[in-house]
Amino acid sequence: MCDTTQRKNPRYGFFGGRNEKRLSMSVPVYLTAMREPRSHERTTTENVSPHGARAISKRSWRSGEEALIASVVGEFPQVGRVIYCETRTGGGFWLGVEFPDRSVNWADYART
Repeated sequence: MCDTTQRKNPRYGFFGGRNEKRLSMSVPVYLTAMREPRSHERTTTENVSPHGARAISKRSWRSGEEALIASVVGEFPQVGRVIYCETRTGGGFWLGVEFPDRSVNWADYART
């Protein structure tokens, strides 16, 4: 079951909105749970920001769980923290992942 609890985060503004601009960008990625490195899936992002991404997942995740995201078309393995997991209409889950210690230039990894 998805845990939809939002964590406190300095990138969220006074009213709970995100301060960083998100870009609608579909980037093909591999998504792996750090606690289960053999279970990975190929998926895509829906939108991205310098410190995170919203991706589609086949499974439910818990807030705080660590996820490894690696681009299919480039080399950028990033360890992120799950911020939210929401049930997706039509099956699967929306997964919000943040990269608290790094900034990602997603344009380098998008298919053109």
